[in-house]
Amino acid sequence: MFGIMEKEIAVSALAALAQETRLDVFRLLVRSGPEGLSPGRVAQLLELPPATLSFHLKELRSAGLIICQREGRSRIYRPDFEAVNRLLGFLTESCCQGIPAESRAAAS
Repeated sequence: MFGIMEKEIAVSALAALAQETRLDVFRLLVRSGPEGLSPGRVAQLLELPPATLSFHLKELRSAGLIICQREGRSRIYRPDFEAVNRLLGFLTESCCQGIPAESRAAAS
């Protein structure tokens, strides 16, 4: 069972994703995989002004969904796949009365 802190983290992550532009940014970063993308490339692909993108990247970082790393003079944003997996685990923890998906598929 997840404790109160995990619930607060989950709520923060879900709140960050509940905004259309942030959801678009996050999904783009997930599609980019572990290589990530520079803010300039994200802005270009999503046709976002840099100031708007900067705000949304900050919100996603604060929610723990993405990480930012310096590579030379650039910053690269990547999804925090461990955090995403924890969130998915939290959301599906009590799914289907605790029966694993493989067992449900075999029973059908």
